[in-house]
This record gives sequence, structure tokens and C-alpha cells, in this order.
Amino acid sequence: MAGLCQEFGISRKTGYKWLKRYEERGLEGLKERNRAPLHHPNETDPRIVGELLKTRKTHPTWGPKKLLWTMERQGIAKALPSTSTAWAILKRNGLVEPKRRRRRLEAGANPGWEASGPNDVWCADFKGQFKTLDGEYCYPLTVTDGYSRFLVSCQGLPSTRVDGALKVFERAFREYGLPGRLRTDNGAPFASTGLARLTQLSVWFYKLGIELERIQPGHPEQNGRHERMHRTLKKETVFPPGKDRREQQRKFDRFRGEFNDERPHEALGLRPPATLYRPSNRSYPRKIEEYDYPGNYEVRKVTDGKIAFRMHNIYANECLSGERVGLVETDNGIWRVYFRGLELGVIDERLLKRSRRLGYGKVLPMCPI
Repeated sequence: MAGLCQEFGISRKTGYKWLKRYEERGLEGLKERNRAPLHHPNETDPRIVGELLKTRKTHPTWGPKKLLWTMERQGIAKALPSTSTAWAILKRNGLVEPKRRRRRLEAGANPGWEASGPNDVWCADFKGQFKTLDGEYCYPLTVTDGYSRFLVSCQGLPSTRVDGALKVFERAFREYGLPGRLRTDNGAPFASTGLARLTQLSVWFYKLGIELERIQPGHPEQNGRHERMHRTLKKETVFPPGKDRREQQRKFDRFRGEFNDERPHEALGLRPPATLYRPSNRSYPRKIEEYDYPGNYEVRKVTDGKIAFRMHNIYANECLSGERVGLVETDNGIWRVYFRGLELGVIDERLLKRSRRLGYGKVLPMCPI
């Protein structure tokens, strides 16, 4: 042994160590062993690890920040690990997957977005439709408060028709009051290709005194807060979908309760949205009062989408049928048309005279703004 150790440049103690390993386990005993210590002074308490894994299984889509905040609020432990340590624990137990790195995009124009308090701005949209297990389509209509991220409503509908959406908004208005503004995209039932992009639903909003904000077409990032909520909604309620729309609605209701009252929101300093939200001071009216136009306005009633003016029928928008509009002359022969505070378009008397001279039909389209 002394000669062998001298030949290989090792001590006799090391030589006897390897000989002993070989005698105990054969060639397997000569393989390199893990040099990590069996115990570490900064090792996370196994009890805390167990609670972290338990909390993660209760909320499988929550990240380490939200899990640690929940454990702290529940008083599970005084000294919780850091976020990176919690993430490493979840990874070791196969409860997280590495995220695909996303290319960051520059924020687009976002006029009028900032909200100074609850109910300044509500955001509404239809989450992409999907089929429940019975083969029927479900169209979730979601409404959130832009300031607190409070999920005002999440209702699965059979279509995007106006009548279904109107009932959802009416129920929300009765419970939480009216917002100052409503931000939507340019799809049905919020907007159309008609004059001022009005629909029956948007006409109703204007009558309630709610200002409409529409994002630019093709720029969903301008409603990014709402779209981010949709990603969480899809994760927690659509995989798998309910067996029918009724069961799917129960999943939506459970999600809404957890999202508002339990789920910590990072943009709110890890506070749930319900801690910041308060119902609106503007209650839903039992009856919508008639709008009083200024005294210098000529008031006309829209019939079948048309306005009678100077022996002509000026086509405005079918959605305005039965409503009163105001016309005011701002220049010689130039009349601006308003529905309440919304400017619809312009009527040019010179075009009306020209149409009579050339024998055009009596129904003329209004000039857009």
C-alpha cells in the first residue's frame, strides 16, 4: 500500500479509503460521490416547505410572491423564505415550468386611460368564445374597474347579442352604480360601422351619462389590464371547460370571488382588488330623464333612423330611432348634429339644394365629422 500510494502521489489514508469503498461496494464504490453537506444552517424549515407546497396545490396558477403573501397573512410562519427560494422549492417539486421569454412591446397610445379612483373607468370585453363539453358555445362577458382591477361581472352568454349584454350591464349598474367612462374595443355589441359607431347598447350608455372610450383597432394592449385578467381567467376556468353553460358559470363565479377577495394583485402592492374598490356614488336611475338641448338648438326626433330637415330625410343611424337629436347652425348653412353630448355629423344645406336640382332621392346620408 505504501508503494502504491507513493506511485500515484496520494497519502496512505486516501489509499485505504478507496480500498475500503471497493471492498464494500465494488466498482460502484469508486464513483464520485455528492459532496453537498447533509445539513445546511440556512435550510428552509421543512414545515414551511410543506405549507408552501400545500398552498400552491390550492392555488395552482399563483406564483411565489402571491403564495408567500397568503402564507404571511394566514400567520403560517414568521420567517418566510425569499421569492427566489420559494420558486426554487416549487421547481424542485415539479410545480412550476420555466416561462417562455416574451418580447416586450412598446405601449401604444392610451388616451384617457388613467383612473384617479374607483368607477372612473370600467373596462369591458368579450373573452374569446369556447365550447363547453356539451358542444355549446360560451361567450364570457367581463367587466372590471380600471382603478382597483375589481371584477365587476363575469357572465357566460350564448352569443354577443345586445339583449344579453344589456342585462349583464343592467345587473352590474344596479349593484355597483354607474361608472364615469366605459372602455371597450370596436367589436359587437359595443361598436358598429354606422354613424358615430353607435349600437343599441352604446346609445343606452350615452343616455345613462356614461362616456365611451374605444381603443384603436388592432391595439388590444390599450386595454392591457383587462386583457391580462383574461389570461388568468382562461387558465383557471377554461381548462377543462364545464359540462354545460350552467356549470361553467359556477366556475366563473368561484373565480370572481377568489379574484376579488383573496388573490393578491402585484400592481396593487399584493392587495386583493376588493380592498380598494367602493361602489359608485351615481346610482342606476329608475327612469332616464329627457335631455335638455340648449335653446338655440333645433330638436328633431329620429324616425326609422332618419331626421326630417328642410324637406329632406337625412339618414343618421337606425339605433337612434325614437331618440331626440339637436341641430345647431355653426356656419352659413352648416348644421352640426348632436345626440345629447355626442356630435354625430354635419348637414350642409348646399348639398341638399344640389340634390334637389340633380333629382337625387329624398333620403340623404349625413356627412360624418
